[in-house]
Amino acid sequence: MSGLNSIISLLRRTVSGGRIIIITRFLAIAGIAGTVHKVGLLNDETARQLFMEIMGKANQQKAPPRLWEMCGGLPLAIVTMAKQVAFNAEKTKKEWRMFCSSFQTSTGTSQDTYQLTKKILSTCYNDMPAEIKACALYFSMFPCGQKISKKRLTRRWISGGFVTEMQGLSAEKVAETYLNYLIRRNFIQATEHSSNGEVKSYQVHSMVFEYIVSKASEENFVTTTGVCGMVPPCISTKVRRLSARYRGSSKSREELETMNLSHVRDVTMCGSLKQLPSSSFKFSGVVQLLDLEGCKDFKQQHTKEICRMFLLKYLNLRRTDIKKLTKRIGDLRFLETLDVRETNVTELPKAICKLERLVNIFGGNKRTRKALKLPEELETRKKMKALRILTGIEIGTADLHHLTDLRKLAIYKLNNDTGGCLFNELSSSIEYLGGYSLYALVIHDDSAEFLKLLGDLSAPPKFLNALEFSGKLVELPKWITELDALTKLTLSVTALRADNLELLSKICSLFSLTFSLHATKQDQETADIVEENKACSDGVILFPVGGFENLKLLRFFAPYVPQLSFQDGAVPTLERLELRFSNFEGLVGIKGLKNLQAVHIKVYDKASETTESIIKEMTTAAREDREGPRIFLD
Repeated sequence: MSGLNSIISLLRRTVSGGRIIIITRFLAIAGIAGTVHKVGLLNDETARQLFMEIMGKANQQKAPPRLWEMCGGLPLAIVTMAKQVAFNAEKTKKEWRMFCSSFQTSTGTSQDTYQLTKKILSTCYNDMPAEIKACALYFSMFPCGQKISKKRLTRRWISGGFVTEMQGLSAEKVAETYLNYLIRRNFIQATEHSSNGEVKSYQVHSMVFEYIVSKASEENFVTTTGVCGMVPPCISTKVRRLSARYRGSSKSREELETMNLSHVRDVTMCGSLKQLPSSSFKFSGVVQLLDLEGCKDFKQQHTKEICRMFLLKYLNLRRTDIKKLTKRIGDLRFLETLDVRETNVTELPKAICKLERLVNIFGGNKRTRKALKLPEELETRKKMKALRILTGIEIGTADLHHLTDLRKLAIYKLNNDTGGCLFNELSSSIEYLGGYSLYALVIHDDSAEFLKLLGDLSAPPKFLNALEFSGKLVELPKWITELDALTKLTLSVTALRADNLELLSKICSLFSLTFSLHATKQDQETADIVEENKACSDGVILFPVGGFENLKLLRFFAPYVPQLSFQDGAVPTLERLELRFSNFEGLVGIKGLKNLQAVHIKVYDKASETTESIIKEMTTAAREDREGPRIFLD
């Protein structure tokens, strides 16, 4: 409670001209916040309107009469029930009447709201295909309220065998259809989207999460420790999947000590590794998935013990305090995914080249551009041909021609100590791999020498749908207009000249465009780029009519953003504009952007009086114009 008091006190000091709203199910917490407003249940008419809206017009004629009444005015129950009806449009009225009768108690009275919601969730769960039931229960592996990364989740599903290729669809696409199904059934919600519009993360409603955790425990699908109210399994119970959460006490450790972990094959830990029993990773024998993302108190002994998990397929050490991988990593012959992003691991040992099943290597730090150095043996000995994703890396010698399955390549550092050989070899590799399956390319080049060399490619990677160049670029490669599949483009430390903008406007497939001028070090060359932007644009970045036919997201992140001017009819599909700056010269022609829904503004540090005045005028105009886009100050 003291932590909440501190947060409220801080917000009251820093937020002016608005209200602080805290939403909670617990009255004790609400009382601390100040004025308490109890949200009531929906009345019959509002419940009916919500039910009909969620169910959709196509199903309204088949809807059972007044089915929303049994939901007790609970929005979650109403929405879930409406989606249940939409998924079972073939049911007869008689079947629905029998369904309704199951929601009455033996005394004929209505059940309490919690039990009612639980009953509706149970009905929806039982209606799912078996393979999707397992995927739904898997959400109980993560803490309540946590945003769950789509990529992290789907990689674990694939490694755990929950999702496989099916009817010509890749495992990733099958996983996406399962996630969309769970969204439509209201079991999960999409919470974040990437710049190209795809879902990045999901969240589970707290009441749905309670049901999933209870069901997973009941079926011995997932065993959870460190959660209040959960009954630990008996000693003889064989734990299959373990989700351990450290609450700062010895209880989690004691629970783990009593468990039969000889058959556990999927382990997720949150908090601190101090919760581990005295025998540490005593379940090492048959574990196939180990996810320690964000865990603290990582010791070198843990690295050695992990390397004895000989059946391991998935290893996530992201944001842990691990410092080094040992050469014993080469013993994990079944490993498919290795994630050491945002750690102190700066180099992979040579033994990594023994892992011929490795599909994904994630390293480095995207924000700081700290890179993960690859062993030269990876290139010189033509190893690890199964690699599909290779991100956050430093490259010294760069013969990657043999990685023909590579889909994503993200290079954070180019170590050109060989007098130009690296650049020529890497350029040749990218050109070659571009003819196979390479669809995402990220290159950070401080000098921009390699980026300039890429402009001379005779056959650019035409299948790219995501491209990011970070370097002090003045001119863009002319072949960029030939990338017919490109939907997402990010250009960092690049001159915003009129000719560059005209070139980009010809990429018909472009969905998301980001300009960023935040180098890792603000040197003279970066300052020169800023000055060139001012000089080349005469203080204005003009978007003329024509071009950018499908652009929906436009972002400018820079210390100084010139005036953005949109002619009437320019960028016709734009829906979202994001601006981050210290100084800004203004926005002209915003009314001509007919599809623009939102402008998000963030000021990095104290803005000038002119910038503050411009922002105030924009927000005032947006409040007065109810039909125009909303402006949000992030």
